[in-house]
Amino acid sequence: MEPRINPMRNEVGSKWAKHIISSNKVITDSALPKAVQELVKIRVSQINGCGGCLDMHTKDAAAAGESVARINLVGAWRETTVYTEAERAALELTEQGTRLADSSGVTDGAWANAAKHFDEDQLMALVALICVINAFNRLNVITRTPGGEYQPGQFG
Repeated sequence: MEPRINPMRNEVGSKWAKHIISSNKVITDSALPKAVQELVKIRVSQINGCGGCLDMHTKDAAAAGESVARINLVGAWRETTVYTEAERAALELTEQGTRLADSSGVTDGAWANAAKHFDEDQLMALVALICVINAFNRLNVITRTPGGEYQPGQFG
């Protein structure tokens, strides 16, 4: 796959990415569990077919101590026993929030289930994370940013 443009080597692209990355700090500094954050980033990237983000977030999750089984089974989370009820609620909200055009949006049931497991600040961090990773996926898919070369922690 040939990249169309390297966003990080383009003045506008790098400025935009810098702002999105800085907005992500609010999420990483939140009380939303780090494992949930990585699972959400992996699941959104799977749904959107973003090789660059999948490469990054699966490697970062492994480097942070996430098990191979949990990383590999994210796409089939409903059919596994390796995720907590809170993680399942986050993954359901993630899928509905990513596939907005495929349904009527996020259901009240998915929201209520997530609200059982996360406080208001954690819920807002989860929503913000779903938005941020979707934005990065779209950037990488549109520009054809390939996966495969990422090293954990490469972008600090």
